[in-house]
Amino acid sequence: MLLLEQVILFVLSLIANAFSAFAGGGAGLLQLPLLIFLGLPFGVALATHKLASVALGVGATLRHLRQNTLERRMALFILVCGLPGVVLGASFILQVPDRLAQVALGVLTMGLGIYSWLQAQLGQEHIPRNRHRHGMLIGGLVLFAIGVLNGSLTSGTGLFVTLWLVRWFGLDYQRAIAYTLVLVGMFWNGSGAITLGMLGEIRWDWMPALLLGSLLGGYFGAHLAIRKGNKAIKRVFEIVTVLVGLKLIIG
Repeated sequence: MLLLEQVILFVLSLIANAFSAFAGGGAGLLQLPLLIFLGLPFGVALATHKLASVALGVGATLRHLRQNTLERRMALFILVCGLPGVVLGASFILQVPDRLAQVALGVLTMGLGIYSWLQAQLGQEHIPRNRHRHGMLIGGLVLFAIGVLNGSLTSGTGLFVTLWLVRWFGLDYQRAIAYTLVLVGMFWNGSGAITLGMLGEIRWDWMPALLLGSLLGGYFGAHLAIRKGNKAIKRVFEIVTVLVGLKLIIG
């Protein structure tokens, strides 16, 4: 039974993280409910999922670094704005009932997909904007707020980062997903996992299968995103946001 659990964990982690790497978020759609279904309490499942998701960022980074699409200053800005929010959110989630927040987040997440679908040209070209002081301030505050959600809730917050980078800063989907996977996947989720692990517990004996699935899924999903381009990414993003939103609403 232990071997069967490891195989199930690996296969579903691979699938979930490949979709996440292609769409720019949403790995928790399959991975977190699976951990809970297999018997982990919510807090332990969330910490375990966050830590496993770091491998998604590693796998995606290995592929995206070959494209040289990340700007160092923008990457540092996203980290500085988001990490304090992640730690803050993770510090409170184990004491706060999250059902109402999940439903609200689910509705908002579905709204992201619907908005993207209605904006046919959104994220198809890289046209940087709002890089002045006022624009960076607003952009940073929103990234901080998304960081709080990332630290405290289960899935979908990477999708928020992707669309915010597209809508506010003018990135195309391919570049926005690169930032999301590298920075949110590795650093935001890593910080959340450390905070949750210090306050709660991580299921370490399940980590090898989850880490391997996340690593390979992240690499292959990023590879597909680079090969298929912005139009395909946009469609998958819209599908994943609707599915994640439904999952959060249904519970």
